[in-house]
Amino acid sequence: MGLKYLKITSYLFLVVCVLLGAGSAQASLATFQTFNGTVYYSADGLGTLSSSGTISASVPVGSTVLAAYLYTSIQGGPISATGTLGGTAVSYGPYVAQSPTCCGLGMERANVTSIVKPIIDVGPGGVYNFTVTEGNTSAQDGEALVVVYSNPTLPTSTVPILDGFSNTAADSFTAMFTQPLNPSDPAFFAEMALGIGFSCGVAVGCTSDQASNVTVNGTLISANAGGNDDAVVPNPGTNGSLITVGGFDDPFSPMLPTYAQDHERYNLASRVTSGQTSIIVQTNNPSGDDNIFLAVFAGLGTAGVVTGPTVPEPGTMLLMGAGLLGLVGIARRRRKA
Repeated sequence: MGLKYLKITSYLFLVVCVLLGAGSAQASLATFQTFNGTVYYSADGLGTLSSSGTISASVPVGSTVLAAYLYTSIQGGPISATGTLGGTAVSYGPYVAQSPTCCGLGMERANVTSIVKPIIDVGPGGVYNFTVTEGNTSAQDGEALVVVYSNPTLPTSTVPILDGFSNTAADSFTAMFTQPLNPSDPAFFAEMALGIGFSCGVAVGCTSDQASNVTVNGTLISANAGGNDDAVVPNPGTNGSLITVGGFDDPFSPMLPTYAQDHERYNLASRVTSGQTSIIVQTNNPSGDDNIFLAVFAGLGTAGVVTGPTVPEPGTMLLMGAGLLGLVGIARRRRKA
């Protein structure tokens, strides 16, 4: 094997490594936690100008809470958010600012597992209501509660939580499954919920419908994600209550919904082709004045999640590798000639 062949082989190996490693780059909306097993989740949102309100979780009887997180969406920040859940003080932080930023947007997250778990683990199942308070209700635009739980009656699934901020150039994450997906299986499901802060619509007095795009496996499924669906005040178009979260009590948004029809909860199953091993989701806010601070995905099967540039299907990677090996073979035959 000559020196030229070694150089070509090394170069092509480097190209493969760069291409395969591209998917591991971190994005502004980054993977926080991934849960595998007989798992599912509950999400809910609340936006209010009052100092307190009710936020809920829906969890079936016999479940065990694995984790619970309370998010607060912020405008005019940075601030040190404060508040309580169920009468217990929560510790938020650190502040995560949107960048490039508009309007001082950001979010903070608190681990509230110790508050939620003792109540739900021994509870009767169903909807659990928690009183949530804000220490700075004008700057804290609302809260999102995410509870991940296991239950022996559930199928083996994956639930990743992604959080951070919305990148106007688009955020992308890929759920990579260990087995080919079969959307014709009656048990198959794939869904996603978004949490969006500082979003508003014409119907509640804003000058425009502030909207984000959601694309799944290359197909646009919504150009109208946004609004303040979870505001519970007489004038919901007011700063301090501008939040929407795809919750357990929200219907799935239809394909390409209107602004009013989009509930930030999406059924992704129709965008999955039999035999695929990955689901690629992209979100972006072209106007740069909303903040997608949260995404919760759930799907049947075991998967890992990477953020950043899209990751090719294994079949694509094999073809790419075969093509590169073919180039190596050509180079070697030319040297022999």
